[in-house]
Amino acid sequence: MRHSALLRADWPAPPGVHGFTTLRHGAGVSPPPFDTFNMGLRCGDALDAALANRDQLARIGGLPSAPAWLRQMHGVGVVRVSHGPRIKGTPPQPVRPSGASFGRSSDREPLVRERSSSPPASAGEGTGDLEPAIDAEPEADAAVTSTPGTVLAILTADCLPVLLCSRDGDEIGAAHAGWRGLVAGVLEATVAAMHAPADRLMAWLGPAAGPADYEIGVEVYDAFVSRDWRAGAAFASTRPNHWRVDLYALARMRLQQVGVHPEAIHGGGLSTIGEPDRFFSHRRDARTGRMATLAWFA
Repeated sequence: MRHSALLRADWPAPPGVHGFTTLRHGAGVSPPPFDTFNMGLRCGDALDAALANRDQLARIGGLPSAPAWLRQMHGVGVVRVSHGPRIKGTPPQPVRPSGASFGRSSDREPLVRERSSSPPASAGEGTGDLEPAIDAEPEADAAVTSTPGTVLAILTADCLPVLLCSRDGDEIGAAHAGWRGLVAGVLEATVAAMHAPADRLMAWLGPAAGPADYEIGVEVYDAFVSRDWRAGAAFASTRPNHWRVDLYALARMRLQQVGVHPEAIHGGGLSTIGEPDRFFSHRRDARTGRMATLAWFA
């Protein structure tokens, strides 16, 4: 897969595992400030433009099914996604709570729910067949699947997208990890929701606000360091009560603490804030589009 609108995940994933992040240019029809390849439906862009962009994404990305989009909440909710036969023109079934949950890492308890996401027969049949009903999108910040051909999708514009896969290539996960999700435990919840044990997982950290550009205040610093003093190594003081924060370092720390091997964590080193030609950035521009990070396995 080579296209100027796509950034391929740089990790040694097993054969058949695919992952990439969309870039802001190279495809799409959205006008400024959402120009041009915006994937977000709730950021202020015209709905028909964003849907047309998602239609293009399915074609240029070679997606095997309609992505399982989420209504992201900066929380720790995880859904397990599977798909079955789809009747053309009908939306997927709504989320049904499964009752399964994993240990608390904050005041909110991550809930792992089942979702049936039925793909279209072809990725080129038009927007109506590609885009699940918006109202059917579950409120969650991560998804996992063991079903081949199911496409997981995360939207970001400074927050950290994290892809996970098992070393044997038969399970994947995707998480939306901004600072709120990181401190609350969204990565721990995602790893816990996967059938593969943590020491059999690998991860890719996609484009996010980089440590040279992302300055935060005491609220963010205290949120991490009050829970784990070792997180202080990811902060560099800039002025009184302000620090630059390394989201990549915090994510690596959290993944390692739940058993993912350090050498199995890849990516990092990009900055959405510092590369306006390639990435949307809410911190830089306020009103802007969203990139999508997607994964599936054959």
